[in-house]
Amino acid sequence: MKILMIEDDLAIGQALLSVFQDEGHTAVWLRLAADAGARIRSEAFDAVVLDLGLPDGDGNDLLRALRAEGVRLPVLIISARDSLQDRLKGFDLGADDYLIKPFEIPELLVRLRAIVRRSHGTLEENLWTSGDIVLDENRMAVTRGGQPVTLSKTEFALLLTLMKQANRVLTRVELERRALPAADGQGGQSQTLDVHIFNLRKKIGEGVIRTVRGVGYMVQQDA
Repeated sequence: MKILMIEDDLAIGQALLSVFQDEGHTAVWLRLAADAGARIRSEAFDAVVLDLGLPDGDGNDLLRALRAEGVRLPVLIISARDSLQDRLKGFDLGADDYLIKPFEIPELLVRLRAIVRRSHGTLEENLWTSGDIVLDENRMAVTRGGQPVTLSKTEFALLLTLMKQANRVLTRVELERRALPAADGQGGQSQTLDVHIFNLRKKIGEGVIRTVRGVGYMVQQDA
């Protein structure tokens, strides 16, 4: 995670910088609102930790300006301003969370992870991966190694079903029922499934879909 910290207090800034680095995060520490605004507009961050009392202005003004520009970056306010009015103002301006100083470091880290998860939740819930294969359920798109893979509607449904149940063997009947709507799980549909699996393997490459003889097929998460 890449964090932008905007905090003018030297002791707090140095302590948080050390904590973030110890946790394996990349952290950029700035003390002025003007510098922060320019940095956010030119560099990609996962979250902002924002103090309100800054030497060149109020953190609320920076937050207001960013939201007005359409910047949706998750923002966690840290401030000694502890009144209900201050907290409500922060949320009204677009803060994702508000933590009152002094605070415990573990709570800060938990809250920070939570706002980042929430900001990406919708996308992550609909992205399925196996090795270098990425399936975007919302866009009905598949890539392998960053290159697009063109699949038919049925092939996409088969791959999606397998990737959603990664590391689990799906029987032929299950796959036919979920990905081949007309299948009744018997007779000629088994041959239809075999054809689709064969074509799917040709497009995404070998070693992704495993055959479990006498049972069905599976995709391994670490394939």
